[in-house]
Amino acid sequence: MRFKKKKVTKMRGSKTHGYGSKKKHRGAGNRGGRGRAGSGAKADQKKPSFWKDKSWRYGIYGFKPPKQKKPRTINVGHLSDIIDTLVEKGIAKLEKDTYHIDLSKIGIDKLLGGGKVTKKIIIKVKEYTDSAKEKIESLGGSIQ
Repeated sequence: MRFKKKKVTKMRGSKTHGYGSKKKHRGAGNRGGRGRAGSGAKADQKKPSFWKDKSWRYGIYGFKPPKQKKPRTINVGHLSDIIDTLVEKGIAKLEKDTYHIDLSKIGIDKLLGGGKVTKKIIIKVKEYTDSAKEKIESLGGSIQ
């Protein structure tokens, strides 16, 4: 096992131990206070130049815009492939030669037009693309 050597033993004879000048490693007094101390924020002095820089203003750091929720999607080709499995699980219904499915039950918000449709499907969904509608309607299905 290797252990990290202490700085004290590494810096023997270096006088400043890697802090530059002897005066540097002395605490907050070395930097004029901690944080924004000494910036004239509390009294009416001449305002320092860093106030002009917008990144220092309150509310800029620490603010993140609310995340946009992306819709959960599925392609019509994939839906056509898995529709038999969905019927077995009781999510979709098969009446004669037509499949009926409500995509909100499986958490899908939008139907996309990728892939090939091989079955007649009647779909209930919030959003859909024009290409998805064309493919479904070409086999006699519909989107509600």
